[in-house]
Amino acid sequence: MNFQQLRSVRETVRSGFNLTEVANILYTSQPGVSRQIRELEEELGIEIFVRAGKRLTGLTPPGAAVLPIVERLLHDADNLRRAGQDYSASHEGRLSIAATHSQARYALPQVVRDFRAMFPQVSLHLHQGSPKQVAEMLLSGEADIGVATEALAHYEALVTLPCYRWTHSIVVPPEHPLLALTEPVTLQQLTEYPIITYELGYTGRAHIDEAFAREGLRPDVVLSAMDADVIKTYVELGMGVGIVASIAVDPERDRQLRALDARHLFEVNVTRLAVRKGTWLRGYAYSFIETFAPTLQREAVEKAVRATGTPLE
Repeated sequence: MNFQQLRSVRETVRSGFNLTEVANILYTSQPGVSRQIRELEEELGIEIFVRAGKRLTGLTPPGAAVLPIVERLLHDADNLRRAGQDYSASHEGRLSIAATHSQARYALPQVVRDFRAMFPQVSLHLHQGSPKQVAEMLLSGEADIGVATEALAHYEALVTLPCYRWTHSIVVPPEHPLLALTEPVTLQQLTEYPIITYELGYTGRAHIDEAFAREGLRPDVVLSAMDADVIKTYVELGMGVGIVASIAVDPERDRQLRALDARHLFEVNVTRLAVRKGTWLRGYAYSFIETFAPTLQREAVEKAVRATGTPLE
């Protein structure tokens, strides 16, 4: 049994049983992948994959049982490699961050700048996606650290830690009737205008929908987007009233817009940082976390992970 055999099995499942794609990922040939799988099956005395001729079409019951073990062995091997690197080159390496568009655009730039100043020899990779995609990148090992507001806490295989709380703002063009109100805007008043806000599952959209639903109101959401800059662009065009994260409002840049505080309308949101349980984090990864959320010092992060029963050492 060797790691190339285990990688061949894992990547075959991840690639939807497409051996050509697996061969490209592992920098080998398709016959080489098939041979590695066959040799492992012979050694274990089971068939891992269901076959239709020469094609693999799925996992057998024994295959489904051994796959988590394969994943764990490869994960532990990666941890072992990282542990060695942490002691041999503590200020060199690679750090992969997965974040939603809003976090990457508004919350992370200064963090990335400061981290690069502290660790110039660390290669930093920033991936953007939906909260679900951020979680999947963490689970697959593609990302070391994930940052999002929604979804992360729903995955048992992830350790999630609260970073900061934030609220929503309403953005409108200058001279909009809502700006003339002498009292804080109400949900009922918002429903009198077309609404432009986030896609479902992004940046606190669930709290927006819940607030209207509690009042028995049905807002006219004419456009939804993943990114606040897109929302603000269409608000500037006069297509509707925007609801965005307050951190996405910058008076200097958004000179064609005006903002109204909406913290009294929608529930406060919590942005979370997540890592995969059992992952070895390099020393500089803890520094990145602390730079992003000063309350999450290394000791606090390790304590939170130990409480899950899967220590990060």
